[in-house]
Formats: sequence, structure tokens, C-alpha cells
Amino acid sequence: MTTRERPTLEAVARRAGVSRATVSRVVNGSTTVAAGIRDAVNRAVDELGYVPNQAARSLVTQRTDSIALILPETANRVFSDDLFFPAIIRGVGMELEAADKQLVLMMTGSTAGHHRVERYAVAGHVDGVLFASIHGADPLPGLLAARGIPVVCSGRPPAPVPYVDVDHAGGVAAAVRHLVASGRRRIATIAGPQDMVAGLERLAGYRDTLGEAGLPTLVANGDFTRDSGVSAMRELLERDRGLDAVFAASDLMAHGALQTLRAAGRRVPEDVAVIGFDDFEISRYSDPPLTTVRQPIAEAGRTMAQLMLRLIGGAEDVPESVVLPTELVLRESA
Repeated sequence: MTTRERPTLEAVARRAGVSRATVSRVVNGSTTVAAGIRDAVNRAVDELGYVPNQAARSLVTQRTDSIALILPETANRVFSDDLFFPAIIRGVGMELEAADKQLVLMMTGSTAGHHRVERYAVAGHVDGVLFASIHGADPLPGLLAARGIPVVCSGRPPAPVPYVDVDHAGGVAAAVRHLVASGRRRIATIAGPQDMVAGLERLAGYRDTLGEAGLPTLVANGDFTRDSGVSAMRELLERDRGLDAVFAASDLMAHGALQTLRAAGRRVPEDVAVIGFDDFEISRYSDPPLTTVRQPIAEAGRTMAQLMLRLIGGAEDVPESVVLPTELVLRESA
């Protein structure tokens, strides 16, 4: 049995009656080739079943047509019940697919993971790098940007690179003002991780808004997971049995809080009002349905990808930041 040889540029050139260089320009997307010649080359490509050699093509174009999305988390965290990750991946993936680019998903939940990603990107395997879920002063975005690699982040990054974020403080302010307007006076919060911009800004929004209302604050820390919402709500009830509302900095933590309140015999919203942040689909089906702050996660992913495509395309008017609006969604829990 003989193996069919892969069609070459030379074979396409002979079939189309043009030079090898002309075929190379056409398959690499050049717009300087006359329409009639370009059509002849494309016909020959189709007839012979020619597939460009990506490695060789990259040498010519200096492009891989691949974009990395880096999640500085462990696989257990990314593939948990937190719907942030599939939403951001879906948004980025849809935009890149429309642009005929390949998404490369990488997780860096360890120091070794950071080094692996740095080596991969610096070696030229991708045209740019997107970051989401950054913790602390992660040096990787700045290191890659300093190497001349296009970088876009989700959330305000520690390095001066373009980023996409949502209006955390505005969303929290709307939630807390709603609680105050409904007569709640002992309003607690389950804060998100304080090594993340989202956790910091949502806590600041809570404190600032209660300060404007002249009301005290009561804070327990979580990590955006359901289990942390359970334990943080227990802590809050132990510290103030008379609290009448809680703002949780994520829907999963709010769901954990609902579970704890139910176990403690507290009625929601009659005894304690609860508001979350995200507006994941599961919040419509919680008991009771959850009032929450909607953040456009998939849109943030699409916007990140759009900025990246403009960067690698050489655009000079790429904004330094894009902040998307949030919206309070009222349901039965508050």
C-alpha cells in the first residue's frame, strides 16, 4: 500500500500556471495578487487538496494564528461549579473562532506552571496572551509584555497592559443601596479574595456605600466558592445574631449563605435578605431565587479577544482599558 504524497506549492503552481512565489503569496493572504490569478491559484488548491504547512507558513508570516488564554488557577478550580471560567472561555473562544484564530487554554496554578507558560509564549508558539482570574502582583503579564508579546488582561492588572473589567463598585453600590432602601440596617458582607481586583473592589464598594448611609460594616472573607460562603455565613451569624442582610461578592458564596441561613432557621428574605454578584443561571433556580448583580462575563471575554486581535493586527488606537457596566437583578431573596 502506497501513501499518497502531500501536494506541494510547486504542484499547485504548475496546475495554476504561475510561479511558486505567487502561490505562496496567495495562500498567505496577500492582497497584492490580481483577482484572476488568485482565483486560479485557489482552484488549483481545491483540486489538489493542498493544505499549507503551518510551520513553514509561520516562518513567512511570523504568525501562529493562535492566542493563549491563561487562567492562573488549578485545574480543580477551573473545572469546578464556578461558571465564571466557562463563561470567559466561551466569550474568548467565540470571538477568536470568528476571526479564524486558535484558542490555546493554559492553567498556571503553580510556580512551575508560570515558568512553563513563559517559555511557551516566549518561544513564539502564540501571537498573544490573554489573562483572566489574576491573583496578587502576578509578574507574568509584565514579563511577557516586556518581551514584546501582546498581552490583554481581565481585571486591572499589576502591569501597564490593556485590560477589560466590569464596574464592580457601581454594581455593589446599587445592591447595598437597595438593601438600605428596603429598611435593612445590619448589613454584612461575604467578601471575595483580597488578592484579586474583583474581591478588593467589591469590598470597597460595600464599605463606601454603607459609610455614605452612616451604617456599620460586618465583614467575613471567602474565596468565591460555595463552601466559603457556607463557613463565612456561619461566622457572621455567630458575630451578629441580629444581622438582617448580607451581600455576597459572588453567586456561589451567596448560595452557600442561603444554605447556612436555612440550617439556622432564618427565613430569606423575611429575616435576612441576600444579594449575590454574577447572575449565573443557577441563581434563578435557588430557593428563593437570588437577587444579584449581573456582570457580563462572556462579553468581557469577547472584548478581551477583540482588543488582542487589534493589537496583533497593528492597530494604534487600542484602548488602555474597557470597563463594562453591571446591573442589579431583583428576585425574591432581597
